[in-house]
Amino acid sequence: MKKKINIAIDGPAAAGKSTIAKRIAERMDYIYIDTGAMYRAVTLHLIRHDRQILNQLEDLDIRFGAGGTTLYLNGEDVTEDIRTQEVTSNVSEVSSLSGVRRYLVSMQQKIAEDKGVVMDGRDIGTTVLPDAELKIFMKASPEIRAKRRLKEEEARGVDIDLETLTDQIVRRDELDMNREISPLVKADEAVLLDTSHMGIAEVEDTIIKMALDLLEGN
Repeated sequence: MKKKINIAIDGPAAAGKSTIAKRIAERMDYIYIDTGAMYRAVTLHLIRHDRQILNQLEDLDIRFGAGGTTLYLNGEDVTEDIRTQEVTSNVSEVSSLSGVRRYLVSMQQKIAEDKGVVMDGRDIGTTVLPDAELKIFMKASPEIRAKRRLKEEEARGVDIDLETLTDQIVRRDELDMNREISPLVKADEAVLLDTSHMGIAEVEDTIIKMALDLLEGN
């Protein structure tokens, strides 16, 4: 059987984690898991209903479609719905809830048991996959991350300005880094990768080389 490893990619909001993780998974024929999308799905469910469903999380059916780019919540394609500003504004708070984290972390760990997973989020290398063979912590300045997010929002037809996005990103950083459970922090053994002035292909190639070196025993 071909040897496989797990790759954990952490970092703050809009650091480019999902874009890079998808590309790496495709090139290595690995499974891509967007943990942020899973938290967004729970957040969407809470917005639609009420917090009493926190006691019924096991009834939620969260599944990814082929390639990990489509997300289904109880059979409904919510890929676009989880990217609304309302979900974005509430996801950090929901992600900090202990019951939500325990439920989703358990699900994520089970997916990764057989190796060959590229998983991105904010606590993958420290909490979800502490034994991942390769850990990356991506970062970039809030201003650069806001510019990247602005392009995404404009492509989706969302009317929002750069200053508002920058403020949202800074606020989310504070919430993610200061939450009591699984705060955003770089794992000791993670490779720090500042992508502020790196192109997507350069970041991708850098991480792929690290992964191949590990697989080849270098």
